[in-house]
Amino acid sequence: AIEIEYNVLTPVTDPMTAIGDASESAVWELEGNVLSVSEYTRGDFDSAFESSPHKLHEVFQTQRIEHAFLEPESTLAVPKEDGTLHVYSGGQGVWDDRNQIAAVLGIPQDQVTVELVSNGGAFGGKEDMSNQAQTALAAWLLKKPVRCTFTREQSFYVHAKRHPIRIESWAACDADGKLTALKARMVGDSGPYASVGMKVLERAAGHASGPYVVPNIDVHAVAARTNNAVGGAFRGFGANQAQFAMEGIIDRLADMVGINSLEMRSLNVIEPGVVWGPGQIMDEGSAGARLCLETIKPFFDQATADGKAVGLGLGLKNSGLGNGFLEIAKAVVRFNDDDTVEVRHCWTEMGQGVHTVVLQVAAEELDISPERISVIVDTTRELGAGQTTGSRGTLMGAGSVQAACQAANADGRKVGVDYEGEYRVDWTNKLGDDVENPILHSTFGYAAQMVIADKTTGDIEKLVAVHDVGRAVNPALCAGQVEGAAHMGLGYALTEDFPYDEEGRPTNMTLRSLGILRPKDMPEIETILVEAPQPRAPYGIKGVGEIGLVPTAGAVARALHQSDGVYRTRLPMNKHHPTAAANGG
Repeated sequence: AIEIEYNVLTPVTDPMTAIGDASESAVWELEGNVLSVSEYTRGDFDSAFESSPHKLHEVFQTQRIEHAFLEPESTLAVPKEDGTLHVYSGGQGVWDDRNQIAAVLGIPQDQVTVELVSNGGAFGGKEDMSNQAQTALAAWLLKKPVRCTFTREQSFYVHAKRHPIRIESWAACDADGKLTALKARMVGDSGPYASVGMKVLERAAGHASGPYVVPNIDVHAVAARTNNAVGGAFRGFGANQAQFAMEGIIDRLADMVGINSLEMRSLNVIEPGVVWGPGQIMDEGSAGARLCLETIKPFFDQATADGKAVGLGLGLKNSGLGNGFLEIAKAVVRFNDDDTVEVRHCWTEMGQGVHTVVLQVAAEELDISPERISVIVDTTRELGAGQTTGSRGTLMGAGSVQAACQAANADGRKVGVDYEGEYRVDWTNKLGDDVENPILHSTFGYAAQMVIADKTTGDIEKLVAVHDVGRAVNPALCAGQVEGAAHMGLGYALTEDFPYDEEGRPTNMTLRSLGILRPKDMPEIETILVEAPQPRAPYGIKGVGEIGLVPTAGAVARALHQSDGVYRTRLPMNKHHPTAAANGG
């Protein structure tokens, strides 16, 4: 008989304790629990803070939540007669899937073809591989087709979650309300494995000041290792958490100065030519931030005049990876002898409509009927740009397909020729580079959202969402993205949670228990698209996939404060229990 003795260790579940000197390592054979540190300073925070007439110190805490996409992870692997393997994947990056499957099987990459199956939602939760490698391995060994689909519970256990982030902030403004100083100390619970936790905290750090001008800034963000769920990519990617805190700061300082929320934001909003956050000089595309405020002003004024509790949120979110990444998206256009046209691109269709956008661009550039065009995503061509993430599918997909179509037009559209086009972003800097004015991101989207609540009950009656998309390639798809994001943002603000017990085990393992708002609980949403074109972007496009829930929690917090006088610092707020909401529910 084999006898095994287990030395059961105490789980490391508190991220603040985890990064302390006395903590045990959360992961075997790794020293310490600091996965990454992202930091920068500009100006002189200490002097500016001390000399400012209005200042505050506050701690904000966001929660862990589950993506809750409709379709759980599913993979089909089929061995072929020629000795290759064909894998059907719903992941967010089929070239990454191909590379990792080949590595697991120990075979050349050209023996594996991965074909995208449009999936039923992802929101970042299908970036890391889930069951692709296991399914491929089983098919490879059995020499038979194998399909694996997770149950909902298995899905909950396997994929990463939104980072809970603690943000301790010090901020100040002058007598008129102009921001003078901001200091932020962030600690995010990244769980035991890296995923993209270091990049989420880097993004949170970069977006710490929101869409505002702050001349003196000091930001330090830590991704902490714990034994809780892995923290990874989730729609907003750190910008949500950072700007929940910043919007709360803006409203508190406005109250100190004696001006309203709209006036405070208008006084401090970024504009072309100003220096933002880590030092980036904003381009002409940043005019969209003020355009959003100006567009929402009549709604704000009317709701205020009607005696409603009104909350305003303003946000920005990068499009593209930025932070020094070389981003190259490729596409292929091919004319067939049956008069059809193949358009191949490298982005995952997961309900956002990127296939439709690609189809529109090709039909426009080639001046042909969309019925002639088939859109394909598979690894038979080397087009991969990594994961479909960072609100860049429309931006980079449109750019690469446009270039491929232009190449075909220039060469007479020969049958059987792969006309390749690319769109690249190779001009960004890493956070922390020794550059006075780094370009962290090539593109930003902007949004202003206003939440109207009943002053007596706190019930949310309406959400007005004004979004700058640069150029609305498909207005219906843009509006759908905004409305879906607003639903997710309201749930994030009010009710959603994915809690763990003291040993790091999840306690809510059904969709019903997650606190997702049901359709009957949703307020009216009015969506308004505005366009401030982005320089150096195809058609002036900006991404819209993530920005739709960046300002939502801040707007909800202000509306509830207008209802009951309680400042919210923790998520979810749970509008039915103001006292609990003020203390984290």
